[in-house]
Amino acid sequence: MSDPARAMPDAGPVISDHPPVTDWIHDFDHTDPRWTENPFPIWDELRAASPVVHTDRFLGCYMPTTYQAVREIANDTEHFSSRRVIVRDIRPEITATAPPITSDPPEHKPAKQLLLPPFTPDAMKKLEPRVRAICNELIDEFINDGKCDAAARYTRHIPVRAIAHMLGIAEKDGDLFIKWIHGILELGIKDDAALMSAVREMTEYFAAHLEQRKQNPTDDLISTLMKARDKDGEPLSDSHVLGSLRLLLIAGIDTTWSAIGSSLWHLAKTPADRERLVAEPELMPSAVEELLRAYSPVTMAREVIKETVISGCPIKPGNMVLLSFPAANRDPAMFPDADKVVLDRKENRHAAFGLGIHRCVGSNLARMEMMVAIEEWLKRIPDFRLDPAGQVTWSEGTVRGPRQLPLLFRKAG
Repeated sequence: MSDPARAMPDAGPVISDHPPVTDWIHDFDHTDPRWTENPFPIWDELRAASPVVHTDRFLGCYMPTTYQAVREIANDTEHFSSRRVIVRDIRPEITATAPPITSDPPEHKPAKQLLLPPFTPDAMKKLEPRVRAICNELIDEFINDGKCDAAARYTRHIPVRAIAHMLGIAEKDGDLFIKWIHGILELGIKDDAALMSAVREMTEYFAAHLEQRKQNPTDDLISTLMKARDKDGEPLSDSHVLGSLRLLLIAGIDTTWSAIGSSLWHLAKTPADRERLVAEPELMPSAVEELLRAYSPVTMAREVIKETVISGCPIKPGNMVLLSFPAANRDPAMFPDADKVVLDRKENRHAAFGLGIHRCVGSNLARMEMMVAIEEWLKRIPDFRLDPAGQVTWSEGTVRGPRQLPLLFRKAG
């Protein structure tokens, strides 16, 4: 068992203790190091075999491989529950929820509506100057070195500090958030003690902030949630507020730093795309959508609660479903040249933020952070490449993104 208090969030991917996969189609494992390193050919192999595949690992798990099958499952709340959103080795009793992402109808809609106002486009415009400042403060720290690990020094800190700013808590506490997310999304797939320890520490931390605000209300996102009312006009319970705060941290940090990191990784190894974005900054909105499609970070899960058929494949209760939005976004039936990054792709109905009722509440925030992070980097470091002396490592499991991203560069000017 790993000790999450000692686990280093930048120590690279968790090493799988599962036996290696010898037959991806009948025995896939999304924590296998080969999947972590380069999942794209594996998804192609699975998609060519069947729209839905199954493994006996993780106590039984299906995976839809096509955009159509992913969309069918994401929109079907009768046969698939969101009470478990991570595929893990065990399924203990659920004690800590994170509404609305872990909610099913009818509880889901009111829980989600409470979270929408802080993430409107107008709210993001107010936050954007702080995010630009965060990016430049970070770049200031390494720009004169001519090299950096962009994952450790840049990408992971942007959403951490932005969400801390929104929550009204010290931005320096972001290192705690990184440790908890590592314990939940990576270590926790195979280590229940690490998962529960991280959830407990996170809950205790936010519970203390709730108590402080009961004495001294503030004007931040925590207080906004505390002042919110449910559909019956009652204040939210502390446990609901704590669950929503857990969601904002888990869903809003690792996902965005992974998307920013994957984008910089792509631009570092694809000079033509990097030079085009520098020369044509007006392409940035469509480029962000395409980078989200090509390198979607998030794979969610559902639990099968009733027998059904998806894309002609029978689905049995008692199994989990690995709902791979990244694999859906590489489906050539949905996206021409699905394996190519096309910065000016015109039609791009990607599923990077999910599909169905659980589509990401924070998509406006993630888009803004990605755009700002890439824009500010390219303004100051337009010419950069992967450092051949270093190694790029990727996170394992639910969220995929670079955990080490060594870059060499010449600063602008």
